[in-house]
Amino acid sequence: MDDFLKFRKMITPVIIQILFWIGVAGSVLGGLIVIATSFGSSGSGAAGFLAGLLMLVLGPVFVRVYCEILILLFKINESLVDIKDNLQK
Repeated sequence: MDDFLKFRKMITPVIIQILFWIGVAGSVLGGLIVIATSFGSSGSGAAGFLAGLLMLVLGPVFVRVYCEILILLFKINESLVDIKDNLQK
């Protein structure tokens, strides 16, 4: 609890993991909606279906890469803190 209150322990990586799952759900849901609307009378046909399929497949990948970049910043911070602690010993 002391590390949490003194900002030595970061909670943001946990929040990033939650946002990852929200992003994946949003990508999949968005892709399914685009695919479903491509079959309607005002839909865009094959192009809409392909766009929805790409969103369904590539959306979670892009969300994952973005979240990994964010977590990488926190891993760098943790490594630097470990180096600082070792140098102080």
